[in-house]
Amino acid sequence: MADSSTSSTSQSNSKKTLLFRFRAKIENQNIQLVANLRNLHQHTIKLSIKNLQRKQSNNTQEKMAARNQTKDLKCATHLLSDKFRNMTEEKKAIVRDLGFGGLMHIPPLRVHHQLLRELANNFKLGENRLETGYGSFKITPRKIGHALGINATGNLFPQKVEYKKLSEDDKIIFRRF
Repeated sequence: MADSSTSSTSQSNSKKTLLFRFRAKIENQNIQLVANLRNLHQHTIKLSIKNLQRKQSNNTQEKMAARNQTKDLKCATHLLSDKFRNMTEEKKAIVRDLGFGGLMHIPPLRVHHQLLRELANNFKLGENRLETGYGSFKITPRKIGHALGINATGNLFPQKVEYKKLSEDDKIIFRRF
């Protein structure tokens, strides 16, 4: 009997150990599956949130683009004035020959942001019209050229410079533009 009790105990112990180990494997797999499902679920939630935010930002950008025709409202004539002031006389002569001498006389203004915004919002890009409280008028490149004293008729570079006489370095620079 002692032998049978020890053998049954050893059998029951071995059965318990086998069952316990078998359960542990199942539990670990279940835990891993649950963890993987949670990670996938969290990942899909994060992706859906990102997609929703992206859609909302795209909708907002489309609405804003319809209202605001221009985004860049910077007017930095002082930078242009500084460039011309620091130029050598030789370079200034070239600029004058090309028909852009009027740019040298633009005063270094700092235009208020509200004025720029009003001008930009009242300018209709497709029609090249500026609408004011007193009416509207068409703006052409020729009018801009007359107002600023610059060339607005086209590219004068080929007329003023012969490409064949340029050095190789100057030809490379010319091709970039």
